[in-house]
Amino acid sequence: MKALLPGLLVLLSLLLPLPAVADAYTDALARFAADSYADTEAGVEGVAGSGNPLAADVVGALGAGRLLVRSADKAVFIRDPAGTFRDAATGAAATPAASDLKAVRLNNRVRRAVDAATGALTLRAPDPRRRLDAAAAVFKSRDASALPALDAAIAAETDAGVIRALREARASVKLADPATTPQDGAEAAGVLRDRGDRDALALLRQVPASASPDVRSIAEGAAASIESRLALLQRVQDVTYGVSLGSVLLLAAIGLAITFGVMGVINMAHGEMVMIGAYTTFVVQEVIRTRFPELFGASLFIALPLAFLVSGAIGVVIERTVIRFLYGRPLETLLATWGLSLILQQAVRSLFGAQNREVGTPAWMAGSVDLGGIALTWNRIVIVIFALAVFFALLVALKRTSLGLQIRAVTQNRRMAGAMGIRTDWVDAMTFGLGSGVAGIAGVALSQIDNVSPNLGQGYIIDSFLVVVFGGVGNLWGTLVGAMTIGIANKLLEPVAGAVLGKIVLLICVILFIQKRPRGLFALKGRFVEA
Repeated sequence: MKALLPGLLVLLSLLLPLPAVADAYTDALARFAADSYADTEAGVEGVAGSGNPLAADVVGALGAGRLLVRSADKAVFIRDPAGTFRDAATGAAATPAASDLKAVRLNNRVRRAVDAATGALTLRAPDPRRRLDAAAAVFKSRDASALPALDAAIAAETDAGVIRALREARASVKLADPATTPQDGAEAAGVLRDRGDRDALALLRQVPASASPDVRSIAEGAAASIESRLALLQRVQDVTYGVSLGSVLLLAAIGLAITFGVMGVINMAHGEMVMIGAYTTFVVQEVIRTRFPELFGASLFIALPLAFLVSGAIGVVIERTVIRFLYGRPLETLLATWGLSLILQQAVRSLFGAQNREVGTPAWMAGSVDLGGIALTWNRIVIVIFALAVFFALLVALKRTSLGLQIRAVTQNRRMAGAMGIRTDWVDAMTFGLGSGVAGIAGVALSQIDNVSPNLGQGYIIDSFLVVVFGGVGNLWGTLVGAMTIGIANKLLEPVAGAVLGKIVLLICVILFIQKRPRGLFALKGRFVEA
């Protein structure tokens, strides 16, 4: 018997704390039945600090609206997502009458307590993602009761990313505490300054007025540093948006630069070629969705040549039936092509309806990449690369092919080119078809970032002419520089002057520039100069 006594004492010592834990957990559960927000908040804190294995389930059920109280005996139950019930006190399965149950109410203060408790309960979870989520929850709630759990989690953590998130959560808690010492305040402000996002800036701006002057001064300095960094990042982000817009304008204007440079035709229907390319993409995707869904990831690669052929063929038909009779009469070509644009818009409305059509984004173009505070979406990145690829492909075609040689000859001196045996009428038709085809593949790209509707091309035709005139009529390099310049300038002006006023200011600047250089940035030598 004496030999068993030490073992019994050890067993007794292990069992003695259990009633205290059970009592703390039971007392906390009883608060949920009081139907008081203050009691519910206290119940959340009590359950989270009790150490009971059911604590996480109770807090999670409360946050999801699945924690219920029975009116008859104030017993608390957890309703699982599958619809089954468990007794919150014991975890055993239960079958309470649904008519006698009432959900525990929540308000914003209770929700913050739930977020903080959730964070504290999962700070030591095996899954690093859950630990990151827990640190983020504490960062938002700034609950001082989570500080001991944060310190313990930081001491035990081995993942660098999780350690950084835990330290940021600790810093948010420290700055929210009026009693924080200047040393702790400086450390917390430094951690949030290194984080450098708008959430950190908001926390630094919300230091309690009762905090020490040293802590407030340190927080203000850190906030000013973050504001300067965010302002610089915003300017860089605006430039990236400008490059994206410039690539869109380049795609829309490059075909117009070819036709305008060779034939001098003011083609107001060029935007409709872009629109036809976008609707070709829509048709291709509809066929793939219904018959070959496994090919959806390659739908844009299938749509590109088809959009080029369809838009190019329509362009050749327009040139052969309308434009060829109006050469040398720019006002008549403007009016005629404007009428053609209305006809094409109405034809598309009759075929597809006036509402926007959905063009899906393949999985390989979805998502974004974060470059240290600068977010770039993959579809924009792909469009920039695609626009440059089209530009250089056209450049090679004009420099290295027979058709390109003839186009350049007609551009520089039409009469001399005709005297040398070049069929200028055939070159005009092929050039108009080429420009329209390029507009069609521009429509494929624009379908990924804009609404596909009969009015799609109208949003880009004016800017396209602006790019062509600003860069230099018929000069591809001028079109590239003009598109990027106008795109970046537009995005830099928008935050300062607004979208409408910024566009007006940009237009005035281009008009003043044209007054000084009527032939644009890169003047083309040839018949336009001679004229």
